[in-house]
Amino acid sequence: MMNRVVLVGRLTKDPELRYTPNGVAVATFRLAVNRPFTNQQGENEADFINCIVWRRTAENVANYLKKGSLAGLEGRIQTRNFDGQDGKRVFMTEVVADNVQFLEPRSSQPDNSHPQTKQKQPVGAQPNTEEKDMEPIDISDDDLPF
Repeated sequence: MMNRVVLVGRLTKDPELRYTPNGVAVATFRLAVNRPFTNQQGENEADFINCIVWRRTAENVANYLKKGSLAGLEGRIQTRNFDGQDGKRVFMTEVVADNVQFLEPRSSQPDNSHPQTKQKQPVGAQPNTEEKDMEPIDISDDDLPF
């Protein structure tokens, strides 16, 4: 069986970096990937794909990528479900990235002359974003892939 995915797209917002209780870095971000065709109005459409990356790569993504950055990644598709705040079962499909490539030099990205150090935020803490459609990650040590 094979579960591999390769994507190239732009981040829709700055990555969110958090840490598990054991100090393992995890970053989440959404990648807008253009479809290879246009709709009936002649417009390009995109798919918005939730992505997760772990450890050192997560810290690099959080420090060097931001909203609008062009990135390529390879990884695997993962599905999970949990009970939402309203008590209903929520199903999520996301890409767990093994490798992330930064596809633009930092000099071509505005206001990115040096990496921004992000504050450590524990996993499960509420992100300070206006977009609330992504639920916090609730991960036990038994769920971690290492």
